[in-house]
Amino acid sequence: MPKGWYRMYFQPNYTISMDSTHVKSGSYSVAIEYTGGNANHQNNFQAIQLILPKNYEGERITLSGYIKTENVTDGHAGLWMRIDPQIAFDNMEQRGVTGTTDWKKYEITLEMDPENTQGVILGAVLWGKGKMWVDDLQISIDGENIEGITLPDSELLFYGYKSSPTKKDNAFDNGSDIEFPELTEQKINDLELLGKIWGLLKYHHPAIAGGKYNWDYELFRILPVYLRADDNRQRDRILRKWINGYGRIPTCKICQATSDTAILKPDLSWIDESDLNQRVKDLLHNVYLNRHQGNQYYVRMDYPYERPIFLNENPYSEMDFPDDGFRLLALFRLWNMTNYFFPYKNLTDKDWSKMLKEYIPYFINAKNRLDYELVSVRLIGELCDSHAVLLEGHREISLFRGYWQAPISVHFIENELVVTDNSINSKISIEHRVKDSGLQIGDIITHIEGKSVEAIIDNVRNYYPASNEAARKRDIAADLLRSNNDAILVDYISSGEIKREKINTVHVSVLFQEIYSIPDMAKSYKLLDKDIGYVNLETIRAEDVDAIKKEFINTKGIIIDIRNYPAINEVAWKLGSFFVSKDTVYRRFTVGNPDNPGEFNLRGKFEIFKSEEYYPGKLVVIVNEKSQSLSESTAMAFRTGDNTTIIGSQTAGADGHISEMTLPGGLKTWNSGIGICYPDGRQTQRIGIVPDIWIEPTINGIKQGRDELLEKAIEIIRKQ
Repeated sequence: MPKGWYRMYFQPNYTISMDSTHVKSGSYSVAIEYTGGNANHQNNFQAIQLILPKNYEGERITLSGYIKTENVTDGHAGLWMRIDPQIAFDNMEQRGVTGTTDWKKYEITLEMDPENTQGVILGAVLWGKGKMWVDDLQISIDGENIEGITLPDSELLFYGYKSSPTKKDNAFDNGSDIEFPELTEQKINDLELLGKIWGLLKYHHPAIAGGKYNWDYELFRILPVYLRADDNRQRDRILRKWINGYGRIPTCKICQATSDTAILKPDLSWIDESDLNQRVKDLLHNVYLNRHQGNQYYVRMDYPYERPIFLNENPYSEMDFPDDGFRLLALFRLWNMTNYFFPYKNLTDKDWSKMLKEYIPYFINAKNRLDYELVSVRLIGELCDSHAVLLEGHREISLFRGYWQAPISVHFIENELVVTDNSINSKISIEHRVKDSGLQIGDIITHIEGKSVEAIIDNVRNYYPASNEAARKRDIAADLLRSNNDAILVDYISSGEIKREKINTVHVSVLFQEIYSIPDMAKSYKLLDKDIGYVNLETIRAEDVDAIKKEFINTKGIIIDIRNYPAINEVAWKLGSFFVSKDTVYRRFTVGNPDNPGEFNLRGKFEIFKSEEYYPGKLVVIVNEKSQSLSESTAMAFRTGDNTTIIGSQTAGADGHISEMTLPGGLKTWNSGIGICYPDGRQTQRIGIVPDIWIEPTINGIKQGRDELLEKAIEIIRKQ
């Protein structure tokens, strides 16, 4: 990438590269290309971005540049620019470049508001398929080019426009030098208290939240003396001196009390419930009452999604196995991010306020990289959120699970691990083919390498974060036949007989690339028996919506299959409008308040607007545990239809735009960043979309090659 430029999101079916062949001038252009394969991801686009390092005075800012395209379909190529927060935005959506075009100059101009601007971000974007090149980008304000821009030196400077003293603090770059004494009950209690105080100061103290200190390294400065405290009196004296050392806190005249209507409220009861002396308690209450307001150094709310974006969090990726101090930092960081900015903290199985103390010994006593990854996954799992996964940094876990896998599909059906596809090996290119497994569709696997499936599930369940058991078993099933060997031994029941088979394995990358890819030309809709329409959202394209309305308008019913992830975001309202006779709100959301961390309020409404076309027939929507996030919100939209029936089983129970968190050792995790609920406030997280008619596949149905849910959908439409 050119210096200072960054990929906006990681999208697995797009590549970004510098191209020396197709250039407008100079040596290189930047190319963004859709590479095909699995379209099952949240946003069907890829973008590059540049963050302007400072605010500028002026009235109008213009981004111009040359774009060249090749076979751009299902979207557009264009420039984009955004002035935060919610001041101005343009991504050329209505005038984007499509098809195959030669170099041509384009520009976008936004009205500026320097007094209220928090940042300006700009770049190029490719929506949909094809390839684009961009070159000769220029930025001007009121007609004058910006010269001598100092580019950010790291992606961690996202939104960090001002130079910060934290960047100059390198005292612990080579390690924390922390050695923990014996972890007595008292020491664990003291560390729990320190972790909560550290987090309170991070997001509330004006000097710290404003970015004047490297808060990671300040932890390492206080820890040695804090750990030497012999009693509460000495501990509290250390804490009081530490807090006061960051300067006098001015009275906050604009700090507001927590809203009476807040869905979640800050919980600082731990201060008064602790064994701290009153002087320290008063100090902490004073920090909260006069807390930082406005732009924070460590967190912002992202526009337009209003999810928390955690800024300036060093991932310390160069650390193969973070030392004791950095592992404790990982725990403190993740616990506090969740405590103040996770919208579903009240829906976890365990009390989140107790998780910090519980996990202190686990993080400190981790003996190697695998231990560290595993305990991190366990803590992430305590969020009870199917969005909460260890996205990056799971090298040792992946090795432990194995990079080889039996080339058959298995799912939990009627509480048994059942073979649902034994012909996957026929899809693998010749050089990777394996002998027939011998197993048949509908066979029940009872043991893997001599261990019962039930025992394996009991052993691994804590390492599979999920909102509910249906989503957890979905994810476990995908890994059960992984191995580090070239074959895997299974015991199974076939036609009533107990059998044993060694199945040859293939590398998981082969399975991912060659099995789970969706054919580009797969049509998303078809007629069943001439009077029932069927739509598969996994392969739907924007242009399909009008065709579906036109082709299916006179059918008796339409079946929409969301046992998958919709290929486009806008299908909910574009197609949903076909089924409503009046404008209808289908969901609302809750967002955090960085001016009062821990507070979440009900905001905004997502609405389906009726269209000129109206479908009078029946609508049946099919869901199951594979329906997650956008799939679930899309099902909520279709539920507002005048004649809708939802059938299937429990969905994954995770909705709301994703937030990303980084931990020492290059670990990266996701969780739900905003809360989603029905218009009346009813919960969807963990519960998912509850079907009107509960129906699941059966083992006999699988053996017979039947799609029993689809059959039920047809039956509902046929029924008078």
